[in-house]
Amino acid sequence: MKSQHRKLPTPTPSVSTATLLLLPLALLAAVLMVVYPNEFALQSSLAGAGCPDGASVAARHVVAQAAPDFRLLMGVLTLPSRYERRHLLRTLYALQQPNLTARVDVRFFFCRIESEEQRLLVALEAMRYGDVVELDCPENMDNGKTHSYFSSVPALFGAEAYDFVMKADDDTFFRLPQLAESLGRAPREDLYYGCMVPCDYVRGWNEYMSGMGYVISWDLVEWIVAAADRIRNHTAGPEDRTLYSWFSGAGKAKNRVDVKPAMYDFPQRGAPCAHELVPDTIAVHRLKNNFRWSTTLKYFNFTAGLQPSKFYRVV
Repeated sequence: MKSQHRKLPTPTPSVSTATLLLLPLALLAAVLMVVYPNEFALQSSLAGAGCPDGASVAARHVVAQAAPDFRLLMGVLTLPSRYERRHLLRTLYALQQPNLTARVDVRFFFCRIESEEQRLLVALEAMRYGDVVELDCPENMDNGKTHSYFSSVPALFGAEAYDFVMKADDDTFFRLPQLAESLGRAPREDLYYGCMVPCDYVRGWNEYMSGMGYVISWDLVEWIVAAADRIRNHTAGPEDRTLYSWFSGAGKAKNRVDVKPAMYDFPQRGAPCAHELVPDTIAVHRLKNNFRWSTTLKYFNFTAGLQPSKFYRVV
């Protein structure tokens, strides 16, 4: 006789059993929704977008970054041939960036490059650093270069939403944290900031900001563009005094911030804006050679962060 086997009925979980199994999962999901509501939204938005993992991580990083206190475009007016000076300034300003809560973008401006040698070498800089700008003007110092700079900024950098724009000489060293702290307290509109000169006059007799490095607010940059017909034929002469004449004639730049003596010339005889190096310095001007640069940087102990290494003995 063949044995008969009967299939036993599959047990069906009761409602109470299913509830006990699902309840912890439901509670966990509720907790996650309360604690991390944005994570669910972010992941769902990226799920169908086809973004690689790196892009999603970068997106979360951008969201987490705090907005800068302000945005400053530092335009260093220089000559195409001054490769060594630009490299020094890039290094000095890059080393100070981690200590900033403001955004400071450094760019180097010169007029049209005439030499094929310079064109090739500047092209290498552009490929490597992306921080050089060739203005459409014949190279000059006091015959319209500053006007070409300011009038070009909105078209070139308008999308960056800068609060301030600086014109700086390439023989001026700025201590960016001190500059940012000072500029952070300044008005955001109609601002004219710098070292007011002549320096040997008493306060109240001074007129314009020294060309070593001055800052104007974005609205004044836009005004320079809008007033092109009024000032285009008034660009010759010492550029710092010429800029002041534009503002003075139009009743602009009423918020003047004079940070003297924190901005000054390197110590030397016969220079009214010169005095000894001081701890609360914002900027030092007239660093015409490597001796003056090294003296200034040594005073501020600029290489204090260099770690010992078997590869060099400069510490």
